[in-house]
Amino acid sequence: MKDRTHDFPEVQIKSIMFQTLQGLAYMHKHGFFHRDLKPENLLVKGDAVKIADFGLAREIRSKPPFTDYVSTRWYRAPEILLRSTNYNSPVDIFACGAMMAEYYMLRPLFPGNNETDQIYKTCAVLGSPTQAQWPDGYKLASRMGFTFPKFVPTPLNQMIPNASEAAIDLMMKMLTFDPQKRITAAQALKHPFFEGFTHNPAAIAVGLGQSG
Repeated sequence: MKDRTHDFPEVQIKSIMFQTLQGLAYMHKHGFFHRDLKPENLLVKGDAVKIADFGLAREIRSKPPFTDYVSTRWYRAPEILLRSTNYNSPVDIFACGAMMAEYYMLRPLFPGNNETDQIYKTCAVLGSPTQAQWPDGYKLASRMGFTFPKFVPTPLNQMIPNASEAAIDLMMKMLTFDPQKRITAAQALKHPFFEGFTHNPAAIAVGLGQSG
């Protein structure tokens, strides 16, 4: 992305996301979540995409609290930013939404300078959640003495004009504040964004390895 002077064709973004979500769906189904999804942890060779670096992965059924450092800040789900110790596989989906936007924009969607700034930048794009939209988020914020900033949403189709309507809809479903309402990897694969899309199954895999 750093070296590109032209946008990715949407079909290429579709291929990257399809394979990433296939890997996540497999991983989540078998009881694990990654916790550190970011572009640097995707290995690409030709048309094949593999998820790498499972150093922070955890079992979905393992007992919280999860207190150690998780995920690079720009891809961190809001429940982690608010120091939830009871998060789960939806954190991977939020990271996917941020990554997908970055493939279109060729720059991060939420480039926060610190954890507080990260929440501000997230709210500046998505709009601040209401208590009705995310009651658990308000409980987490209250526990740490944090007050959500007052932002209205910045429409993603204005920020990412090169994305199709279906792509915008999928990103918004992945970037939902409430993790219980966030789309799952299996559901995302059935989203209209991927309608009619086919990919060589031999190229779809979850790969263990180290990025960088």
